[in-house]
Amino acid sequence: MASALGHGRRVGCIRCVVDADIKGFFDTILHGLIMRLLARIVADGNILTLVERFLTSGVMEDGKLYPTTKGTPQGGLISPLLANIVLNELDWRLAGTGYAFVRYADDFVVLCRDRAEAEQALALVKTVIQDEMQLQLHPEKTRIVTFAQGFDFLGFHFSAHGVRMRDKAVEKFKTKVRMLTERSRNLDTEAIERLNRVVRGTVNYFGVRLATVKTQFATLDCWLRTRIRCMKYKRIWKTDRRRLQNKYIRRMGLLACCDLLPVVQRRIIRPPIAGQFLGGRPVHEICTPVNVGN
Repeated sequence: MASALGHGRRVGCIRCVVDADIKGFFDTILHGLIMRLLARIVADGNILTLVERFLTSGVMEDGKLYPTTKGTPQGGLISPLLANIVLNELDWRLAGTGYAFVRYADDFVVLCRDRAEAEQALALVKTVIQDEMQLQLHPEKTRIVTFAQGFDFLGFHFSAHGVRMRDKAVEKFKTKVRMLTERSRNLDTEAIERLNRVVRGTVNYFGVRLATVKTQFATLDCWLRTRIRCMKYKRIWKTDRRRLQNKYIRRMGLLACCDLLPVVQRRIIRPPIAGQFLGGRPVHEICTPVNVGN
């Protein structure tokens, strides 16, 4: 996903982006639409009946069962798959018109050469989403932006200055670390291992080759070491850095984002799986292509 956006920006052919957001997608998607599109690729009536029962099973609140007339349970096992089957129709329309786009479940962006093309792409998206699927685009979150303005997508912030973690992603990382480094906790091997899992997960996701996150990671490493010192001495003081130097923290086994970044960026990139969309071009297989991730 990041590679597709970065390539277009480097060659200078992509200057505007349609940043679209479907309002309450999982809560408002029509059951009839799901079943109609699912029936195009699934011929087994037993499977169709099972999916329909899943959609209409209802929800339990305060001991009472309420019927569900639309929507699919967000967080349900097959909800992302059903979302991809429905929005696969949008994929084909965008690809057939020649637009480059990237979509993951109900989050997607359309990459355009100029604002005029972006307005045409947005009009097509509105036709498919609002008129044909009877869903709604969020009026405030759906917009046309340039790379100079920047935009957020899948936890990244893309702009003319580079690709970095968006502010919410940084705050989410810090929130997890704060929970694990409370002063009431002991600084032991288990605490270090829990922190390492957070560090690994963050670097594995945000440490893609295109991302310019080295400075961000260095700042987070410094902040994380400060939290370690607070955890050990149960307070903050200017001499803590001399009492517990970086080399001693490293010997404790704490991983650093900057140290993991080169390792992650050298990892082997796996080939696309069947049905995956790359830069708005569907990968053809014997089955109808469905976007299962980017």
